[in-house]
Amino acid sequence: MKKTILKMTGQTIRWLGLVLAMGWFTVGCQTPGDKEKFSATAANGASASTNAAPLTAPAPEPGAGGRFAIGDLVRVTFSGIVDSILPHEERIKDDGTITLPLIGAIKAAGKTPGELQKVITDAYVPDYYKRLTVTVSSDRRVYYVGGYVKIPGRQEYIGMTTVTKAIQAAGDFNDFANRKKVMLTRADGKTLTVNCIKAAIDPALDLEVFPGDKIEVPLRGLFD
Repeated sequence: MKKTILKMTGQTIRWLGLVLAMGWFTVGCQTPGDKEKFSATAANGASASTNAAPLTAPAPEPGAGGRFAIGDLVRVTFSGIVDSILPHEERIKDDGTITLPLIGAIKAAGKTPGELQKVITDAYVPDYYKRLTVTVSSDRRVYYVGGYVKIPGRQEYIGMTTVTKAIQAAGDFNDFANRKKVMLTRADGKTLTVNCIKAAIDPALDLEVFPGDKIEVPLRGLFD
């Protein structure tokens, strides 16, 4: 009985030794090229995984931040002259212009009402009038939501709204959004930061949005 056990033990040891030897032989036969292929495959897989996430915010549309865009209705009124000029009302054409009496085509798209007023005034004064007061207005009441939201773009202002509601109107945050550092830029250029996580709990932190405002949702950082 003891001889049988010793015989089986010896066979087991020889079998394990053979398996270990084959394993070392396989590893030793692996060429540097095989290792390079493996490393390249792993790197390519990591690269593909990384590239799957969008890392750039969509470009702002024309009309963001209180500026006129193609299709906007522009009203121009004139005062301060003896011979009155009739008010002019026109939607901005596809080439970005409106056409005014005497001076013809004026570029309107991309300009704020104040900027357009100055351009029109300079075109009339002093070539046609010694003095003239130009007023530019529009029925356009929009704000802009950009960055890492699902549907970035201009949103129609239809009444009192807040930063979190405006983002919801833009399809809500996407998977890469930084909800703690949302930037709200007023039409006058003043910039405020809103933590939408806290604002969802405390309405006092959820700032009101007005026509011409711009909301920008940044990319979430590694530790945000």
